[in-house]
This record gives sequence, structure tokens and C-alpha cells, in this order.
Amino acid sequence: MFSQSDILYEDNHIIVVNKHAGDAVQPDPTGCPALENDIKSFLKHRDGKEGNVFLGVVHRIDRPVSGAVLFAKTSKALVRLNEMLREGEIEKRYWAITEEMPRPEEGELRHWLRRDGKSNRSHVYASPKGDAKEARLRYGLLCRSDRYSLVEVQLLTGRHHQIRAQLSKIGCPIKGDLKYGAKRSNHDGGISLHSRSITFVHPVRKEPVTVTAPVPQNDNLWRYFADTVM
Repeated sequence: MFSQSDILYEDNHIIVVNKHAGDAVQPDPTGCPALENDIKSFLKHRDGKEGNVFLGVVHRIDRPVSGAVLFAKTSKALVRLNEMLREGEIEKRYWAITEEMPRPEEGELRHWLRRDGKSNRSHVYASPKGDAKEARLRYGLLCRSDRYSLVEVQLLTGRHHQIRAQLSKIGCPIKGDLKYGAKRSNHDGGISLHSRSITFVHPVRKEPVTVTAPVPQNDNLWRYFADTVM
């Protein structure tokens, strides 16, 4: 259940929350609870609002992924943030725990992705193919354990399952991500991909904002990597 402790940043125009793995950002055909509705209910109760609460979804992260998600609390902020997202002016960085170490340890990946709606999976190609869309990201190895690697990813495009598909393509499936080649699932049903930070210029105040999401505290491996990097 969504609570005050999940709020990473909030003012009159925007709210950034730390999504738990397994939560859907928006309602879907399954009818499962969605973060969007939970936040609306929370704000309505906390602030004693009458009528409907406005909340605009600026971007989404996959259900099994945890971390920072940005919402707009006013229509003015939503319009500006959507424009910033289209222009690539919102920087999103992710942390991924991978089963293999990337080689080279840092670089930029460029592939073409085609979404398969039936399997809810993205197919990756090394060169342009049909209606596949270009996908680019930068990555860098942060540290390693005996069995896993912690990789930081900066998204340069926003495609369906992009990080999951591209890291798998170079032989580095994300821990727990059976859909893209992981050896076994995680105990909580999520995958070890975390939306670590969002950086943008505030849509109203025009000041730079960076919001960082703590890693899942109920996961020993996440805590180990976070402590090691710090």
C-alpha cells in the first residue's frame, strides 16, 4: 500500500515516488491496483480534497521494476514535462544487477527493437529491420560481487523493455528477468532493475531537480551493492 514514506519529492506541481517491484504505474486490463490510483487516493485523504484529484503520468516503468517515477499534480506541469520528455530533457538513470559482467565495462549500446504484443517482449536487432525502432543507452560497471555485477544505465531513448532487452543482447541478463534470459526468478517476482534517479528542470520554477530513489531495503544484494558504491 502506498504511504508517505514512498514520496521522494513533492511540491504543488510535481510528485516523485519510489515504486515497489510488482506495482503497476497505471491501471491495466488485469484490474490489479495501480500506483496512479493509490497516489490519488492518498492525496485526497491527506489533503482533504473534495472531488477528483488531478494526477498526470509523465513516464512509466515496467511492473517488475522498482524506483523513481515522476507524476504531475497540475495540468500546467504535465504539459511542460511531456514536452521535456519528448525533447530528451529528462535524464533517467537506472541500476541493474546483471548475471554477467559487461564487456567492455562501459560504453554505448545501439540496437533496433520491435515489440511483440502477444508475448509482451521486445526483439533486438543489430541493424535496422522493418518497423523496429532505434534504441540507445549508455552503461557503466559500478562494482561486482562473487556472482553478480552492478551496472548503471543512462537511457537515451525510451523503448519497450529497452534496458532489459539490450543488456540481454550483450550477454548480461538482469537478475530475475526470466523473459530475457535470467537463470532463475527473484523470490518477490520482480527483477533487479531499479530506476535510480531522475534529473530535470522544474517545469514551473525552472530550477534543476535531481531525485534519487533508495534501493529496495528488503533485498540483501541491493543493500550490499548500495553500501559498496557509497
